[in-house]
Amino acid sequence: MKKLILVAVAVLATASCQSLPRHRSVSLFNGKDLRGWYVDVPKMDNNPSVASPFVVRDGMLVSLGTPGGHLVTDTIYQDYRLEVEYRFAGKPGNCGVLVHASTPRALYGMFPQSLEVQMMHENAGDFWCIMEDVTVPDMEERRGPKEQWGISENKQRRIVNLTDGSENPPGQWNTMVIECLGNSLKVWVNGDLVNHGYDCTADKGRIAIQAEGSEVEFRKLLLTPIHEFSDGA
Repeated sequence: MKKLILVAVAVLATASCQSLPRHRSVSLFNGKDLRGWYVDVPKMDNNPSVASPFVVRDGMLVSLGTPGGHLVTDTIYQDYRLEVEYRFAGKPGNCGVLVHASTPRALYGMFPQSLEVQMMHENAGDFWCIMEDVTVPDMEERRGPKEQWGISENKQRRIVNLTDGSENPPGQWNTMVIECLGNSLKVWVNGDLVNHGYDCTADKGRIAIQAEGSEVEFRKLLLTPIHEFSDGA
């Protein structure tokens, strides 16, 4: 069973990038079900009794936090802005949005090859390199000693954001905007620019939401082609 699931995920990983309407935003969540996404949770491979950590509740997409894994778009995206509205449903904790996701379970048998935009409470906007890399200004100050940098296990993969003071109090909704344009990656939290990377080693891929220990509600996942903002039309 596990082999069949991994083969299916690998086939999806080779799909071509979808052509988006030139001047139209696309909601990645329809408010009713998980159509357009697939679940990749290792503990579900050989145990049908394990429930998915991703559910729809009261018109919201909810990551229950456990078991650990990812909800991944069927479609590959490139050059876009993604607006995410989220809040921690209970005790604030950890979650993240992954962009440019490709090879499944590339790190620790869990995380897809990607760049993570951190949503962890009081750390929103950090970058985590997951078998992909990105450069920011003041790299040694924000990533640590250069000899420790890396994109694989036991390497310094975290790049600290520019400010930890942009999140709203626990229980309130936050807005995170992620802009992927070419090899550039920018993140805003509640209107504040909290990170800006360049020279990304990937410029397209799937989008994934984590289940990583904490329950998180999402009421908006709106993707807009980047030319909507760049050509003045």
